[in-house]
Amino acid sequence: MSKQSKPLPKFQSEAEERAFWESTGSDSTEYLDWRQAQSVVLPNLKPSTKTISLRLPQHLLDSIKAAANARDVPYQSLIKVWLQEKVEHH
Repeated sequence: MSKQSKPLPKFQSEAEERAFWESTGSDSTEYLDWRQAQSVVLPNLKPSTKTISLRLPQHLLDSIKAAANARDVPYQSLIKVWLQEKVEHH
């Protein structure tokens, strides 16, 4: 016995779709038959970041870690923010 699904509304934007699914009463099972769902494999999906090695003098790394600690952020995140700011400045 298959339940008739409600037609899925047309959305003008991703924000509108997000609001729809977040709203109360917007249960996806009313719109989709999840029994027909198939697993998807994305073998070529690559992370958006690249790992690098960077040699820094110990005193510089210590200073960066202290600055990150004062801001309550991970030191690698702080390095990325600083690098991005410098790139945008030039």
